[in-house]
This record gives sequence, structure tokens and C-alpha cells, in this order.
Amino acid sequence: MIPAGGGEYARNVPEPFALFDLEEYTPPVHAAVAVERAPLPHERRIVADSGDRVAWLRARSRGVTATDAAKLSSRQAVRSAAWEKLHGSGGRSFGGSRFTDHGREREPVIAEWVRREHGIDPSGLLFHAESDPRHLATPDGLAVRAGGALELCEIKTTAKPWRGIPRGYLRQVWWQQYVLGAERTLVVWERHDGFIPVGDPECRWVDRDDDQIQILVGLAEHLLALIAPTAPPLAPPDGRDRGFYRPGPLA
Repeated sequence: MIPAGGGEYARNVPEPFALFDLEEYTPPVHAAVAVERAPLPHERRIVADSGDRVAWLRARSRGVTATDAAKLSSRQAVRSAAWEKLHGSGGRSFGGSRFTDHGREREPVIAEWVRREHGIDPSGLLFHAESDPRHLATPDGLAVRAGGALELCEIKTTAKPWRGIPRGYLRQVWWQQYVLGAERTLVVWERHDGFIPVGDPECRWVDRDDDQIQILVGLAEHLLALIAPTAPPLAPPDGRDRGFYRPGPLA
């Protein structure tokens, strides 16, 4: 995700960190803000800031994130996702490959393009859903429009041209919309050839889909049940379910 530090939503989260102690967290008022306002509903649901990576990763590990939701294509995929959440992914999730390094290098540059062209500020904040504090998401960008409507941004880099947005990324976007209460998301992707950017970023708006969100919430509840401390031991998945989606290393 994009490191915190830019735009209205760059905030310092109070320490010591405790998961979900921040439900009533009110962002500080900076001197540059001329008009005071009450915090918006999503601002009361900040859990952690990715600028504090340890706290951010700890919080993510205790709930279902958008990265997890991207994998939830079927009930069998849920079991694979649960196993991975309990036992790790062998260093493949956030770990150092050339693709992840490239994505991290390019995301701030792409985020600035998004800010300039679409008025969406970068964000590194982790939020929880209003209905369940274990449902979590860190959108790459967030803007509050007239009337308080939220618009999100999700940034990817890819080595291949996209005919459409991959289904796993759509699940990720729908989950973020559910957690934040947003109506649409700008998905932005930049293609590279041998890690050299090719042309300007491309983008497409994705509208909220409550039917898909309802499916994801049900699968997420199944995932949480499988990883609960009181759950019976989970057998390792046999092979790899073809429906199981692991978000690629921003490739």
C-alpha cells in the first residue's frame, strides 16, 4: 500500500496500539484547517496507519482484509485462505520480489497522477467496517465528495495488458467499498515492460455491487470461523483449488 504522509488522510495513530481501541478516534485538527467539522463516519473507524508498519500488519492479521477478500472465490478457496492466514504464505504476500519492489516504487508516482487528474488523495489508513470491527481495508486513495460521498482508489502495476479488471481485484475493490461505505472506486493500473513504465496509467471506475458484497461477507464469516481460537485444527489444503486467487505481486 502507499505509505502514509500525503493528503487530508495522512494521520498519526495514537500509541500504544490496541486493535479496535480506535473506534472513537478523532483525527487531529491542523492549524491549516480553517473550518472545524465533526469527523465523518469512516474517520471514526480508523484502526491503524501503514506508516507504523508493525501496528498495521498486526491489525491486519486479526481480521479479514481486502487482500484476503480477493482470494474468496469459493468455500474451498476460503479454506486455502484460512490455512495461509494461520500458517503464512511462504513469504509471498508482502515479501520482497522484484515485482513488489517495483510496485512500491511506482505507487507514490501513480498516486500523484491520481491526485492531479482525479482529485483523490493517497491514504495509508486501515479502516474497519461499521458492522464488524474484524472486517478491514486499506484503500490506496480516498476522497470525500459533495454531500460526504466517498470515492476510493486502488493502484496496481502490471506486466501484461488488461482487457478488463481481474476478478480477484474486483473482489478486493468491492470489499473496500463495503468497509468504507463507498459508492465507487477508481482502479488505476500502470503497465511496465521489464520494470520500465509504458505510457500513462490507465483507469476505470468500478461501482459498488451489493450482491457481490453480500457474498463476500458470507465467505469472510466462514474464514473467521475457521481461524478462530476455538476452531478445530485446520487440515492443509490438498493441492491448490483452481478458484483460489492470490493477489499477484503487483505484476
